[in-house]
Amino acid sequence: MTRHGKNCTAGAVYTYHEKKKDTAASGYGTQSVRLGKDAIKDFDCCCLSLQPCRDPVVTPDGYLYEREAILEYILHQKTEIAKKMKAYEKQKRAQASEEKLLSRASEDSKVKSFLQKEGSIVSKPLNPFSSGQSAGESSSSNRASNSATSSSALPSFWIPCLTPEAKPTTLKKPVKTVLCPMSGRPLKLSDLVSVRFTPLDPALDRVALLTRQDRYVCAVTHDTLGNSVPCAVLRPSGAVVTVECVEKLIRKDMTDPVSGAKLTEKDIIVLQRGGTGFSASGVALQAKESRPVMQV
Repeated sequence: MTRHGKNCTAGAVYTYHEKKKDTAASGYGTQSVRLGKDAIKDFDCCCLSLQPCRDPVVTPDGYLYEREAILEYILHQKTEIAKKMKAYEKQKRAQASEEKLLSRASEDSKVKSFLQKEGSIVSKPLNPFSSGQSAGESSSSNRASNSATSSSALPSFWIPCLTPEAKPTTLKKPVKTVLCPMSGRPLKLSDLVSVRFTPLDPALDRVALLTRQDRYVCAVTHDTLGNSVPCAVLRPSGAVVTVECVEKLIRKDMTDPVSGAKLTEKDIIVLQRGGTGFSASGVALQAKESRPVMQV
């Protein structure tokens, strides 16, 4: 090691001991301490209520919802769309009436200017010397008076007539399609598929079943389902099976083993897995813990 090797601070390596020291000094704790089991949504929980589903349904994109929660969401979105459409129609009528008034005012101004020009026509010849001089003097006096009034009428920039005014907000035509809260794609009631989980012990009631960590099993292989096990829903029967079962057994003849119906690729819906909003806190911590590289 060279003479100043121990004093080198330009390295990009963030050692384990430095990270542990900084984590203890920050007071946030490690990621495993901050993000416990409660911060991760279970595979059988609703994406809206984050609670275990009683009557689960799944979208074609694989997001699981409680039937009551997703129906309430769809009704709320339809009500909001109706309100926005009503406001948009009101603004459209107001703009049409305003355009009509402006066109009528422009026509009236044209008529007034025409009548004024017609009334200013004289039949007697005028003296070019006297009339021109008087007209020139009158025009110069009018310009002087107008400049004097314009300079004296607006002495300061903070007077009310010069202050900026907020223009009315222009509403855009709302989209009448209800979008999925998770995927952002169009969602209809007919797209929801009922899901039927196979309980680990059919003799247990719902309360006793929810207290267990292993609650459901695959409908075909009876393997225990969990957050770490990729699952899929078969559309004809609504049965939940593992993706491994789909790849090794079901795709051979593309037949639903529960209902016996023929399957297509759209009938196999892979359940989406993911955490809640608490998982996003790890991104901020990693950005805070990142060590900048010093240039020598």
